[in-house]
Amino acid sequence: MKQDPSASRPAPTLEMVAALAGVSRATVSRVVNDVPSVDEDIAAKVRQAIRAVNYTPNRAARTLASRKPNSVTLIVPESTSKVFADPFFASVVEGVALYLADTDYTLNMVIASEAKPEKTRAFLLGGSVAGALVVSHHAGDTSWTHLGDYIPMVFAGRPLRESGSYYVDVDNEAAAAGATRLLIERGRSNIATIAGPQDMPPGIDRVNGWRKALAEAGLDDSMVEYGDFTLASGAKAMRRLLGSGRPVDGLFVANDQMAAGAYTVLQERGIRIPEDVAVVGFDDDSFAVSVDPQLTTVHHPIIDMGKKMAEILVNLIEGKDPDRVTQIPTSLVVRGSA
Repeated sequence: MKQDPSASRPAPTLEMVAALAGVSRATVSRVVNDVPSVDEDIAAKVRQAIRAVNYTPNRAARTLASRKPNSVTLIVPESTSKVFADPFFASVVEGVALYLADTDYTLNMVIASEAKPEKTRAFLLGGSVAGALVVSHHAGDTSWTHLGDYIPMVFAGRPLRESGSYYVDVDNEAAAAGATRLLIERGRSNIATIAGPQDMPPGIDRVNGWRKALAEAGLDDSMVEYGDFTLASGAKAMRRLLGSGRPVDGLFVANDQMAAGAYTVLQERGIRIPEDVAVVGFDDDSFAVSVDPQLTTVHHPIIDMGKKMAEILVNLIEGKDPDRVTQIPTSLVVRGSA
């Protein structure tokens, strides 16, 4: 008996349609599920490819897909201990929750381990998540890489690797330059910095802003030590700066938590703030007002950032077309440290 050659042929898949049409799998899925946001010319090309390969959508899967998920996931690629010690994350969550309170969406949070990025990816692509927010991302993170091709995604801050992404940020470089200029206006000429991680945009941009202000004033920009935005790393960086034997009369620190760590070392050594060393931080969080003297710092509107991220994500989920880049203004809060 002759065997039907089609019996051994693999069933057409979304991937086959995508390859023939020259689009992503996500675009094919949107066309199959009648999502109206796909450009009509692209949709026509996809439909032609569907006919060419004789693709038949899985009706059961489409039924499930039609049940819209109402969960938004906040992804934080950091250790659990860091997340719960840093007020930045709590403020982002507060802002997101405030916006979502008036919508049908609920919020869940994934503290993503880069040891097993596939676990995070599988969860996000499992069909129960409407969209994702990514906070505190590093250059080496892979949990969320290219997920924007499959689900709506918004970043807190400019991502280093995901071109064309939606994100909400502040002008970290300009804010850091303004903070450093304040130290210069206060008559400080030996101005050091404790910079953040150089695999994160805020760490890169804030040290660049410090350098820019010093270059404008013709001052030396070689006194740099690096931390990881934690209290302990700020203390260690301050010990290294003092251990160099070079005079320091001004200090710009890339976040308030590291500035609080630097305070402990300065005060241990009997170095007065601001008389001997004027200090300016960044964030304006609980660390800024828990030290003595209270910290002069850049006000980073983190709750507003969380609200705006959630708003953009909901707009994306609902097929609207928000701006890809949203920048929120900062301000300088002058207190006793400078």
